Amino acid sequence: MDYTELGSTGLKVSVAGLGCGGNSRLGLGTGSSEAQAVALVRAALDFGVNFVDTAEAYGTEDVVGKAAAAAGRDKVVISSKSRVQIGGALLDGAAVVANLEASLQRLGTDYVDVFHLHAIAPDLYDHARREVAPALLRQKEMGKIRHIGITETSPNDPQQEMLSRALVGDGAGEGAGEAGCGDVWEVVMFAFNLMNQGARQRVFPHTRRRGIGTLLMFVVRNIFSDPAVLARTVQTLADDGQIAPELAERDGPLDFLIHEGGAQSLTDAAYRYARHEPGVDVTLFGTGSVDHLRANVASILRPALPEGDRARLAELFGHLSGVGLDMPDRMSKG
Repeated sequence: MDYTELGSTGLKVSVAGLGCGGNSRLGLGTGSSEAQAVALVRAALDFGVNFVDTAEAYGTEDVVGKAAAAAGRDKVVISSKSRVQIGGALLDGAAVVANLEASLQRLGTDYVDVFHLHAIAPDLYDHARREVAPALLRQKEMGKIRHIGITETSPNDPQQEMLSRALVGDGAGEGAGEAGCGDVWEVVMFAFNLMNQGARQRVFPHTRRRGIGTLLMFVVRNIFSDPAVLARTVQTLADDGQIAPELAERDGPLDFLIHEGGAQSLTDAAYRYARHEPGVDVTLFGTGSVDHLRANVASILRPALPEGDRARLAELFGHLSGVGLDMPDRMSKG
C-alpha cells in the first residue's frame, strides 16, 4: 500500500480508501451478513487500507466499529458524517452533535478521525457554517473529533457551487467570523472522474494552496462498470452537442484507454486516472467482495495512465460537468 498525508491534518492515510456506502454497503446491500461485512473490512485492513469512510446514513458504522476494534483502533483512520437536513427539516448544532454521539456509540470509539457534514447543497451551506460548524468546533476541542470535513452532494451540485464557497471563503455570511469558522473545513469530499473533471479548476487549486485534505468519490459508478450505461450517456452527450458524434458511434467509446502499457480495463483506467490527479489524497472505492476489493486496490496502486491518454481525456471531456454522478440504486429508487 502507498500512504500519504491527508492535507495538513497530520493523518497518515492509505491512498485507497474503503467507502462503506454506495450500492454495495460492504455487501450488506447485496445480501451479505454483518459478520461477512466485518470480515470484508478486516480484509481491506490486511491489504493495507487504513482509511475507512462511513456515515450515519449508510447503516455501516456498527460494521466499521467492530472491524476497527478487532484490528486496533489506532490502526484505522475512521471518517463518518452527519446530515444537516432530514426530511426537509434543518438540524441545528445540538442535533448534529447528538448524531455525532450516536455515531461514536455505533463505532464503539470515543473519537472519530474525520467528521463531515454530509451532502451539503449550496442552499444549506450558510446554515452548515453558521449554525452547525461552531458546535463541531467545540466537539473538536473536547477531543471527540480530530478533524472536521464537508462533503458535496455531487448529483445535485454538478458545478460544485458549495465547495467553491467553502474553499474560497466567500459567502460565509454575516457573523460567521464571530463563530470562529474561518478555517473550519480541514477535509473535503467531492466527485472527480474520467468524464467529470471540473474539480481540476474548481477545487484542487484551493485545496492544494490551503492544505485541505481531499477524498474522491464517484470515481467509478455505473457509467464505467456497465457498458450499457456508458453507451446511453455518450449518446445523450453527442445528441446534445457536448461531445463529438463519432464517439457515440463506437461500440466502446473509451476503449482507447485499454492497450499494452495503458489500462487493463475501463474500471482500472478510472481508478488510476483519479488517483494520480495532482492534489488527490484518497481515492475512495466501494466493494462487496474480497475479489472485488483486491482488484480495486490493485488498480489504485498501479502507475498513472500514459500521458497521451490523459491528454486525450482532457481534450474530449474536460469541459463536461455532472457526468457519471448517478445516485446509489437504493437512493434513486426511493
